[in-house]
Amino acid sequence: MTQLAEFSISGTVLTPGQDGYDDARRLWNAQHDRRPAVIAQVQSAEDVATAVRYGVANGLEIAVRGGAHSVAGTSSVDDGLMIDLSALNAVTVDAEARRARVGGGALLSDLDAATQAHGLAVPAGMISHTGVGGLTLGGGMGWLTRKYGLTIDNLESVQIVTADGSILRAAEDENPDLFWGVRGGGGNFGVVTEFEFRLHEAGPMIHYGMLFWTVDQGAEVLRLARDLFPTLSPDVNIVVAGLNAPPAPFVPEALHFAPGFALVVVGLGSPEEHAEVLDRLRTALPPAFELVTPMPYVALQQSLDEPNAWGHYSYEKGSYLEELSDGAIEVILQEFPKKTSPLSVALMYRLDHAYSAVDDDATAFGGKRTDQFAVFIVGQAPVPELYEADQQWARSFWSALQPHTAGIGSYVNGMTDAEDDRIKATYGLKYERLQQVKVKYDPDNVFHLNANIRPA
Repeated sequence: MTQLAEFSISGTVLTPGQDGYDDARRLWNAQHDRRPAVIAQVQSAEDVATAVRYGVANGLEIAVRGGAHSVAGTSSVDDGLMIDLSALNAVTVDAEARRARVGGGALLSDLDAATQAHGLAVPAGMISHTGVGGLTLGGGMGWLTRKYGLTIDNLESVQIVTADGSILRAAEDENPDLFWGVRGGGGNFGVVTEFEFRLHEAGPMIHYGMLFWTVDQGAEVLRLARDLFPTLSPDVNIVVAGLNAPPAPFVPEALHFAPGFALVVVGLGSPEEHAEVLDRLRTALPPAFELVTPMPYVALQQSLDEPNAWGHYSYEKGSYLEELSDGAIEVILQEFPKKTSPLSVALMYRLDHAYSAVDDDATAFGGKRTDQFAVFIVGQAPVPELYEADQQWARSFWSALQPHTAGIGSYVNGMTDAEDDRIKATYGLKYERLQQVKVKYDPDNVFHLNANIRPA
């Protein structure tokens, strides 16, 4: 291998044993303990290009670290090169043009803080310490998806370093094939060093309601949610959650850590509309407890940070459900209570309205643009012993749900085990087109630590 002295960037290069190396290699998911041969803490696109060329020339596997949130641990690599983008976290907002330029290493918290200063937002994920890059490249879904679509639906352009070290701009008017591929095709085509997003009005205050029912009422809760969604405007979003009640002051002590089902109701419009939805829920099925309050949009974005904190052991399986059929509900009721860890959850995001308004082939997103649910089965635990049990729980739950799914694979950002057949099922007819993009920009599959698209 070429001597490290020949590897020079404006940022910092770390190797095992150096101060800062162990902190820099740490990942969000404690299940993964990778030890790269080299960590390049880059400060510019030029640094990234230098690092990529260095890795290729020396035969090093290359991992790209943004927020380090990859459930599969692909933000790092043993004995290879980790390109650490965390210093590329600047967010510049043009409020008048409603555009934001976002560094490839920014976190959702960086993005939200900068845009909410102007009452604007990018549709993104629900955990603020997630990296913008990984989330966006896989699609990006969250509280604003029903109203404004996926994160990729609001992407104007990217600056990207490809496998040969070129620094390119990709947009509708420049390298459009690459721009299509990065909107859903993951990190297969290069290292994105900057995103340009369109912005929308959201916040700074939203209306929040969390209603919780005990596990024995699960069938009624899920059917109630199923009947409610078609009547909701895009200004209201509801996440359906199987979870344990938190030991919070608003929760009756007898229900602390009790398993059950919650509907998290977020209102982006008028308080009256939000209150009307909550009243419909209470009237149909009085909850065991509830929390209803206005809150800042940034607080909403941070509301799931603690149960998804760094240092937990995590495993995830996902699917798409075309509907919450009676058969799917029966599986959920059977499988959800089998979990062991209080941190493990089953979540359902509703995908419709703005999500479904985008043409299927407009982006490389791995999921049909029809009204449906994205299901996330997350086995998460503070210690390895609980994790092992709930990893198996997630797999069994997912397998039992498969006869009721849409048969189109799963969301790549929720795919811990990225097997070839699951990736092909996810992208369907788009897979061959993605292979052609891969051949053009990464023919040697340099960027393969991801939900990998193999070159044709």
